[in-house]
Amino acid sequence: MIQFTHVYKSYAADHPVLQDINFSVAAGEFVFVTGPSGAGKSTLLKLVAGLEAPTRGRIDVNGQRLDQLTPRAKPYLRRAVGVILQDTHLLYDRNAIENVMLPLAVTGHSYAQSLSRARAALQKVGLAGKEKVNPMALSGGEQQRLAIARAIVNRPALLIADEPTANLDRETARKVMTVFRDFNQVGVTTLVATHDEELMAEFAHRVLIIEPGRMQDFPVRRSA
Repeated sequence: MIQFTHVYKSYAADHPVLQDINFSVAAGEFVFVTGPSGAGKSTLLKLVAGLEAPTRGRIDVNGQRLDQLTPRAKPYLRRAVGVILQDTHLLYDRNAIENVMLPLAVTGHSYAQSLSRARAALQKVGLAGKEKVNPMALSGGEQQRLAIARAIVNRPALLIADEPTANLDRETARKVMTVFRDFNQVGVTTLVATHDEELMAEFAHRVLIIEPGRMQDFPVRRSA
């Protein structure tokens, strides 16, 4: 599903962010990415999503080589990838279901199809009954789940989330992470960046640790 081969990323000649990153993620895996602030976690996820291009190296995602992908081909890749960034980018001039329907507006779905799939996505993240609510009226955890609904409405093969539980209380953070686990259990490859060691211990099977200049890969063994 994901393969990084000798990937480098720099924003300036004297400021390398990622250096010689090599790893793979198989279809259906649930993997956490962690590391100190500034180590490049967010940059790594943006590279996976095709939102950034590598300075050097090869990136393969869902059978496509991203470092050679043309601008016209990128929208087709993104239909297979659901992305939740630290800023949820919800639109406050639209209600909850209209926010979720947005990705379907550019993929040729009819209004009726879009409405049906958006309702199903909201139900999956526990927001059924809040279709007409403005995002500003939702709690922080509900806004995160709304962003997840928007990310999965296209039924992606890969789900990427950057610090999705940041600034949430423990109970809400667990609810949000449970949503990711539920999607992973039906085959969605899931990649989540976080600092939360407790959540990693509870939910992850594997952790990629990014440190300046290197990456470490750890399987997580949990008691039954």
